[in-house]
Amino acid sequence: MEVKKLSVANFRNLLPSEVEFCSGMNVIYGDNAQGKTNIIEAIWLFTGAKSFRGAKDQEMVAFGMESAQLGLNFVSGGVEREAVINIAKRRSAELDGKKLKAASYLAGNFCATVFSPEDISTVKEGPALRRRFLDLAIGQLYPAYVELIKSYSRAVSQRNILLKNMEGRLSPNEMLDIFEGEIARDGRKITEYRIDYCKKVTENAAGIYRDLSSLREELEVVYIPSCRPEELEERLYKARNTDIYSCSTSVGPHRDDMDFKINGISARTFGSQGQQRSVALAMKLAEARTLKEITGEQPVAILDDVMSELDPDRQAFILNHIKDWQVFITCCDPTNVKPLKEGKVFTVVGGKIKE
Repeated sequence: MEVKKLSVANFRNLLPSEVEFCSGMNVIYGDNAQGKTNIIEAIWLFTGAKSFRGAKDQEMVAFGMESAQLGLNFVSGGVEREAVINIAKRRSAELDGKKLKAASYLAGNFCATVFSPEDISTVKEGPALRRRFLDLAIGQLYPAYVELIKSYSRAVSQRNILLKNMEGRLSPNEMLDIFEGEIARDGRKITEYRIDYCKKVTENAAGIYRDLSSLREELEVVYIPSCRPEELEERLYKARNTDIYSCSTSVGPHRDDMDFKINGISARTFGSQGQQRSVALAMKLAEARTLKEITGEQPVAILDDVMSELDPDRQAFILNHIKDWQVFITCCDPTNVKPLKEGKVFTVVGGKIKE
């Protein structure tokens, strides 16, 4: 997988630009708030996923403009391809001149893995970050999973609305039965995807973490469902009495979690900060390795201002693992990537990209 060229227009603070990248290291540096992260965010959107920064579509359109346009020329499987994204109230996309049903249908065509400061917190903070990690990783492998998540989320939202409208009184409701059936159907499939992915990624993460810990520690990734998948519909029915007062759905994949165990002990609860950082790095590198094993394509590596947060040993470990990939790194100080001397360096000042 290789990005050849990116074009942007009306995207965040970036001035209209067309940038050509090299097949190795692409360093993008500048002071804070100049637009360097906006470049890699634009590249990431071509995975079909939402912004890794959690931004809504409209927030990515330049102030005062109605829409933004992005274009990406990339190589996949030895074939040159071209994708276009238009961002207005929602995103739309084209691939090789053909309009897609939705921008999420880009999933599986262009693959990337992104390291961001938020990923370092995946291990120690709330379960929402861990579910997001799983959904982004699985969505790149299986485009159908993206649509499955959308369908599931709609059913949960509709159930929550019905619960709110009951005003504290539980009464027979055929619509609740319908939405709970949809939640159970989609939820079972989502859980199956996640458990299967955790098994695959554990194999890779365990080896990487073993190297990071100098062979002293073993890592295991454990998926923790809120209930047994086959019991989900029954549990939803039984939870109505309590859910009606919170106006929320208390069981299902949107309440699931996963844990990272080091030598059998939870890294989230008992791990040191160094162990937690190592787990996060191992998981991101394992995500990329798993992507390559399943798709046959080495994903593009995107590192958003994480090098400065890592000690020299972990910096060197990352750079050693991605030295044969196409890499995009944002930083305020390009000396953070000195170990890799070949490549291109771009500066960003006030939204203007200069090589």
